[in-house]
Amino acid sequence: MAETRDNKFAVIKTGGKQYKVSEGEVLTVEKLDIEEGKDLDITEVLLIADGDKIEVGKPTIKDAKVKAKVVSQEKADKIVVFKYKPKKNYRKKTGHRQKITKIQIEKIGAK
Repeated sequence: MAETRDNKFAVIKTGGKQYKVSEGEVLTVEKLDIEEGKDLDITEVLLIADGDKIEVGKPTIKDAKVKAKVVSQEKADKIVVFKYKPKKNYRKKTGHRQKITKIQIEKIGAK
């Protein structure tokens, strides 16, 4: 007997990456140029699953969108880049902090 799923989720694309999201979830994505507290509509929805009903886009689902709210604009943890060449006295240490946006998924909608 097949199990029925009662959770609703979607697969969205933003910042060149794909994320599986559900309502109420807080997600960290690449920087978006939107102020904190503003609403955001993500239209690149690749898949929507609601229980046993699954809708797959080719490549995206027409008229589907995920409503989200921008929680904060931050910087990620520092990544240390260390270049080194043995026996040549070459050492170079640099770092990078990627700018990120935290969003909260409010509603997953299809058509």
